[in-house]
Amino acid sequence: MSLTLDTYRLLGRSGLRVSPLALGAATFGTEWGWGAEREEARKLFDRYTELGGNFFDTASTYTNGSSERLLGEFTRTNRDGLVLATKYSTLRRPADPNSGGTHRKSMLASVESSLRQLNTDYIDLLYLNVWDFRTPVEEILRGLDDLVRQGKVLYVAISSAPAWQVSRMQTIADLRGWSPLVALEIEYSLIERTGERDLIPMAREMGLGVVSFSPLGGGVLTGKYSREDLKPTGPVAGETAGSRKSLNAALGMVTERTLAIADVVKEVASELGHTPAQVALAWTLNAPGVTAPIIGARTIAQLEDNLGALQVDLTSSHLARLGEVSAIDLGIPHGLLAGDHIRAITTGDMKIETRS
Repeated sequence: MSLTLDTYRLLGRSGLRVSPLALGAATFGTEWGWGAEREEARKLFDRYTELGGNFFDTASTYTNGSSERLLGEFTRTNRDGLVLATKYSTLRRPADPNSGGTHRKSMLASVESSLRQLNTDYIDLLYLNVWDFRTPVEEILRGLDDLVRQGKVLYVAISSAPAWQVSRMQTIADLRGWSPLVALEIEYSLIERTGERDLIPMAREMGLGVVSFSPLGGGVLTGKYSREDLKPTGPVAGETAGSRKSLNAALGMVTERTLAIADVVKEVASELGHTPAQVALAWTLNAPGVTAPIIGARTIAQLEDNLGALQVDLTSSHLARLGEVSAIDLGIPHGLLAGDHIRAITTGDMKIETRS
């Protein structure tokens, strides 16, 4: 069924309404060697909002602060009509160990920096960006709750953290009456489905809406990579060295497995009359538990192509083919618990209806 950017969805266990595709602002600015200059970023922002889009994703350190600063400039005339999500915990000053991390000092300083850069007096959604395995969860949760009580942050969320730790934090927040986590941001796509083992089921159980980044697998699912990119002496090591494409190849995102998945995406796209990027996004857009994939366009053409995913209608046959080629081993205990013999020894193999 076709969607639009103003077919809003509730974010987790909250009443906050967000677009089904979030616009990632990590491409706002060119300080990282790729991205959109101010004029092109403004076009991306204007086109997304004129179609009803309201959900923006950034972080205090994206493009060395330019991402937030440009968003702050663009949102001056319609700030209250938009949902700005930003993040803290990545190092803001290399020589200062306390300018990063999940602790209270880093949290408060990062939020104050984001408020200045975004030119606003409140942040709609604040993520803990990267788990550091050092700060007590009570310190984090109380700090986040203080920010909510002060009105500087409206909702709190988490990204890149173990499922068991997130569920523990949510339970503590519930028991102590602190602000609950309403969203979980994870990498999730046809080539990265390991979140299905624990993170996504945990989020659905604990009331967190899943916001997925890299839904195109670093561009692999757009079809721009080939078997030549598997060769060290190929174009990735040569003419594109230093680009985002060569970085993704170096990170191991280009493999025989991911290229095989991309091949099936291209086949389905051809059958439906859509682009591979639109099919890959549509799969993530309709995945159980996912509230909004994040699209990260650098040009208007890329944005328009990505938004076309809202019009893709994947049939059960297409979903089965995409699911089969991208399937992962769920591991222990998930694979074991899904077996027919477990159902037989726990229910006598009786037909018992379950509802989620």
